[in-house]
Amino acid sequence: MIEKVIGIVREAASLMLQPEQIEIKQKGGFENIVTSADIAVQSFLQEKLSALLPGCGFICEEGDIADAAHEYVWIIDPIDGTANYARGADQCAICVGLYSKGAMQQSVVFLPRTGELFQAERGKGARLNGRSIHVSDRGFDNAIMCTAMPVYYKEQASWCAAAIHDVFMQCNDIRRLGAAAPELCYVAMGRFDMYFEYRLGAWDFAAASLILTEAGGLLSDLNGNPLDPTKSSGVLAANSRANLDRLTSIISQHKP
Repeated sequence: MIEKVIGIVREAASLMLQPEQIEIKQKGGFENIVTSADIAVQSFLQEKLSALLPGCGFICEEGDIADAAHEYVWIIDPIDGTANYARGADQCAICVGLYSKGAMQQSVVFLPRTGELFQAERGKGARLNGRSIHVSDRGFDNAIMCTAMPVYYKEQASWCAAAIHDVFMQCNDIRRLGAAAPELCYVAMGRFDMYFEYRLGAWDFAAASLILTEAGGLLSDLNGNPLDPTKSSGVLAANSRANLDRLTSIISQHKP
């Protein structure tokens, strides 16, 4: 079925018009916007995926849809990195994951502007454009961490900044690309090595989480507990248990 999902996602990408052709609305401030493309892509995905699995539920960003009381639940972010998309930046992705039996079962994350299509099925590994991928083997001191300041929770900025600075002083470098799913997928393929964000919606990380774990990576919440892909959470990720444990320890020293 994943090949059908990939086809649907690629077709949905055609609805992502050029930035100058889209309408942009605020959802509570300049930092939180929705575009006409977000709405169009989500509606298209819901229609096509409902036909693929009749009776399924959805967890989706736009409209805060949280209909998870079904055997099969699609978790969708129509455009992860909407601010990037609206400004013409490449790091924006369509994210579709299938949740069933208490876990993610298959996922697709597609970056139309870069042509990178990540996919995973539980127990079958992860792929980028059909090629198997795996996390890096870099240690903490040579690791690059993707992160972000808590743009929707600016009252948490001080301790997050201190934690990021602490990590920065111990690792190789920091990246902030502005889209969680692509960043997690870049950890999965070994381009980067760790990840930290104060809080994400389920749709931000659910699809990418399976891609990362199938590529040999690990994720947790900010306290080191397993993630529930159907609920919002802080997210830590790394290419190894040692790096994740050390990252968790640093974050915990700063977190209120």
